[in-house]
Amino acid sequence: MPPVFAHGRLRLYLLKLLDEAPRHGYEVIRILEERFQGLYAPSAGTVYPRLAKLEAEGLVTHTTEGGRKVYSITDAGREELAGRGGELADLELEIRESVSELAAEIRDDVRGAAGNLRREMRAAAAGAEQRHEETFADSEAWQHAKEELRKARQEWKEQARRAKDESRRAREEAKQARRQAKEAQDRARDDVQRIARQLQEQFARSGMKDGLSDLTTQLGGFARGAADAFLKQDGPAPSDAAADAAGWAADAGSTGDPGRDLDRLLDRFRDDVRDAARDHGVTQEQLAAARARLAEAATAIGAVLRGR
Repeated sequence: MPPVFAHGRLRLYLLKLLDEAPRHGYEVIRILEERFQGLYAPSAGTVYPRLAKLEAEGLVTHTTEGGRKVYSITDAGREELAGRGGELADLELEIRESVSELAAEIRDDVRGAAGNLRREMRAAAAGAEQRHEETFADSEAWQHAKEELRKARQEWKEQARRAKDESRRAREEAKQARRQAKEAQDRARDDVQRIARQLQEQFARSGMKDGLSDLTTQLGGFARGAADAFLKQDGPAPSDAAADAAGWAADAGSTGDPGRDLDRLLDRFRDDVRDAARDHGVTQEQLAAARARLAEAATAIGAVLRGR
């Protein structure tokens, strides 16, 4: 199978990801894994040297936030990205084809292993029957052994049938669970994006800079609450929740542009909730609880932006 990224293509895609938003190295790796549906994830030894090279070429720059380097694209990087728009479109198509090839390869491996197992079981059964015939031919013991073998073969067939039925049910349940999880994730993402648009509009109208710190604390608390709703946990003790919210706010940083800072806070809020959903799954009850938390978040943060 050809490599996932042809020569120089990973470099171009890193510029695209940084053009979407400033990101640290681990976040770049996680996003690539998501876009390849978990079938491919580059190593840190692949990503970080390329980010360093892009920075040396003046195409990206970085700041340090919470002890981590957060990379941002420069104007020179945007110019190169704009000049390679056609190549970037080809790259997006190549990524989709690579995902399809990886999935097909995994399916072929599974089918091949299953076929080999069936052949080995048939060969073992045939060998056992031949050995019994040679040992117990024309004897009462052979007749008894033959009957036992017949029963064992019948039992094996029954077990194989049950295993096949269970495997089919498991595949159907997994498919349904993936569909429900995707639907729930899509609805949650739509809700978060809708709230984000509302907050951005309210923030633009109010022009409030002093409320950004309060907004950060609000988002931290609601991100924790939304994750707990997904997991159906009791959540941390009040003192722990306050510490988590404070740490979340401290890591947010400030670029001096309240509108951009708000976009970054909303991105992190969305990522926290999405990570909890991906790691633990989503049920209809959890989705309903998360939807209620998002409604509370929209009301409370809207009040912060309006200065109430």
